[in-house]
Amino acid sequence: MAAQPQTDERSCRNSLERFFGDHPDTATQRRALKALRLLAACETPLRGKPEGWAAGIIYSLANQDRRACGVPGLLNSEVEALFGVSMGTIRKRAAQIERLLAV
Repeated sequence: MAAQPQTDERSCRNSLERFFGDHPDTATQRRALKALRLLAACETPLRGKPEGWAAGIIYSLANQDRRACGVPGLLNSEVEALFGVSMGTIRKRAAQIERLLAV
C-alpha cells in the first residue's frame, strides 16, 4: 500500500484563504488559521489532500459545540465544489481535527 503524501500547510492555508475570500468572516478565519497552526505542530502527520483538511477545519469550527449540520449559509454540494472533496471526507477530517485538537 502506497503511503499518502503529507499535507502541505501552505496549500491548506491557500484553500482557507480562497474560502474566506468568497465567504468573509474575520473571526472564523482567525480561528481556522490558528487551528491549522496547531494541526501543523502536532506529531501526527496530516495525510491526504490539503483541501480536505481545510474543509474539515471549516466544518469543525462551524459545528463546534452543537449537532453537526453543515456550514451555515452553504449547501453541502457548494462546500464540496469549493474544496473539491466529498462531504464524507470533510466530515472525516473534521472528526480527526476534533480528536487532534482536544485538550
